[in-house]
Amino acid sequence: MNNFSLDPSMTAAIGGAFYPTGHSFVMFENAADAKTVGRQLVENGMPGDAIYLIPPEVVLSQITPTVSDADDPLPSAGTEGATVRAYTKLARDGHTALMVKTDDEDAAEALMQVVRTVPYSIAQRYRMLVIEDL
Repeated sequence: MNNFSLDPSMTAAIGGAFYPTGHSFVMFENAADAKTVGRQLVENGMPGDAIYLIPPEVVLSQITPTVSDADDPLPSAGTEGATVRAYTKLARDGHTALMVKTDDEDAAEALMQVVRTVPYSIAQRYRMLVIEDL
């Protein structure tokens, strides 16, 4: 698993909110569950460099600030700002995230088969112009 560091490719072109196209973002109340899921994904053949473990403090310091200008100068037509605000609320409650590369339906389903083995708080897949609930 990789350590997370926000880069411009993970933000929306308009407004700059967190929008990692081609990835899924899942949050867990228990950090141990996030780590277990990450390990199981690797054991199931997913490349370790496709998985990022994101502690709550990193969500708050790197992802949360991306919504500060998301609705400026006009309100966003999408849900990316609201989605980041949901992540922020969960991170403030101590939830840990995994961000996983999911280029297609098969990768997203393989991810969710493992995620569903433990309690999770939220799971979103970022596709071009769509944030999908998983």
